[in-house]
This record gives sequence, structure tokens and C-alpha cells, in this order.
Amino acid sequence: MFDLSVPWWELPLRVAIIYGVLLVLVRVSGKRTVGQFTPFDLLVVMLLSEAVSSGLSGGDESVTGALLAAASLIGINVLIAMLTARSRALQTLVEGDPVCIGRDGRIFEDKLKENHVPRMDVECALRQADCDLKDLKYAFLEADGGISVLKESSGAVKEQEERGG
Repeated sequence: MFDLSVPWWELPLRVAIIYGVLLVLVRVSGKRTVGQFTPFDLLVVMLLSEAVSSGLSGGDESVTGALLAAASLIGINVLIAMLTARSRALQTLVEGDPVCIGRDGRIFEDKLKENHVPRMDVECALRQADCDLKDLKYAFLEADGGISVLKESSGAVKEQEERGG
């Protein structure tokens, strides 16, 4: 139950390799893969987990091996978090940068397609921000996959001026 069937160092090495490859694959798949899970996305994540599980353990089924792999995953995650907090370049590499997907009442359809963002998601973000498209100043697809909407601040002033207020 506690005896490893592979050398102890092999498990953290396997974890590091798989972590790195999965990080690259998730980054290549786009920001929206991480931001909001559709049922399809959730299924992919679950199957991805199952697909790499034997690669993480190298056939070792011991409690010690499982704990060593789990500790390695947590350790790598903490290390990446610390490094990205200290390096803007590494943060951009690992997490990406926000992308402007709309400005001045226009949605950039080419940017939506490029980043695999359905227009419906932008419309939802506009509703959540209580912002009509005509009042849109900026819309950003954030690095975490969320959509931020900034309203035109002078919209309310213009309406008051038109009403004579």
C-alpha cells in the first residue's frame, strides 16, 4: 500500500512534464476555455483528467505515490503563482493579456472569432453591466476568460443635455 513501484523522483518529474504540456494546451485552446465552462468544456476537462492520470502515476498505485503526485501538483502550482506574481513577462506567457473586443459602440467580430467568443457572451456581459451597445466605451476579454464592459461615462450627461437638464 505504501511501497512505491517506481523511483520516487519519477513521480514529480512526470507531474512537471504533464503540468507543463497541459498548461500549453489550455493556453493554446483560448481564454474562453478557462473562463466559463459549457457542458462540453466540462466534459473535456473531465476526460483530460482521466487521460493523463496514468501518466502522472506511471503505474504506481500506492498511497505514497498518490500523495507524492498530489504534493508535486500543488507545489508546481504554488511555484508558478509565485513566479507570475513577480514577473509580468511570465504572467503574460502563462495567463495571457486582455484583448479589446469592442469599443465606442462597436463589437469587433474578428476578435471574437479569433478568441472563440460567441457574440451571445458579449451581449450577456453588456446586459450584466446594464450597458446598451450604443453606450459601450470598451469591452475586454480578460486573461481569465471573463468579459469586462466599460460604459461611456458621458452617456448620461448627453441624455440630460438633450432633455434640457
